[in-house]
Amino acid sequence: MKTIKVAGVPEHFNLPWQLCLENGEFSAAGIDLQWTNVPEGTGKMCQMLRDCQTDVAVILTEGIVKDIVSGNPSKIVQVYVETPLIWGIHVAANSEYHQLSELEHTKAAISRIGSGSQLMAYVNAEQQGWDSNALRFEIVNTIDGAVSALTLGEADYFMWERFMTKPLVDKGIFRRIADCPTPWPCFVIAVRNEILATDPNLIKKILHIINAKTYKFKEIQDIELRLANDFHQEKEDILSWLSQTEWSQQPLAQDMLNKVQNQLLRLSLIDKKSTFAEIVKAL
Repeated sequence: MKTIKVAGVPEHFNLPWQLCLENGEFSAAGIDLQWTNVPEGTGKMCQMLRDCQTDVAVILTEGIVKDIVSGNPSKIVQVYVETPLIWGIHVAANSEYHQLSELEHTKAAISRIGSGSQLMAYVNAEQQGWDSNALRFEIVNTIDGAVSALTLGEADYFMWERFMTKPLVDKGIFRRIADCPTPWPCFVIAVRNEILATDPNLIKKILHIINAKTYKFKEIQDIELRLANDFHQEKEDILSWLSQTEWSQQPLAQDMLNKVQNQLLRLSLIDKKSTFAEIVKAL
């Protein structure tokens, strides 16, 4: 039995991994897959890869590309979710802000430096024609931290996946004033270079198992009920989310990587572009 550590956010996108674990599909293939939920998100997982606290991360595309360019000794082996992530832009329910344009000079809550919530704040600023150099941030670590920061007025808005935050909107804690979809596939699978060098076949086995699950995921009987129950969502919201979410079993294409790097470079989030081979590993 080979042990491998995998990290991902505790969100509906990653239920396929949990189902494989519950069904013993990894162990049947001789793999002791140890899953870690990381509510802090991409910035934390980048650090975990660097510190060898995880071997594999199911991680936001823009975040891991930025970190690999900055020296993270890992590579992207596959796209995990092909469709964009729909980031909701949220304020406290009693906030004085009602229009996206009103947030231009306010402070954004982010999970941590280098997180998707920070990077997408830059993307949103560019789309709105704001000065991205003037953005201000409050580090809140988790979604619970964002609730506290917005409620206490320590930050003014928070960008997070819109379906995961909808229960907070429904409860009257947050108010969503706009959406900001990523201009690229939202999640990829990244692996530390050391693992790719010493045991690429192990990674191939893992990809084969998870890809078989994601390929048929939407056809699983009553999967919407499992998702609604696990993630405290309304069934109608889950069905809407499922209808606009497509998992992938394919590698990251070079033109898509160029799109991500060009955007990061334009926003001064990276100071150079890396080659395709430095970021992506074909298995």
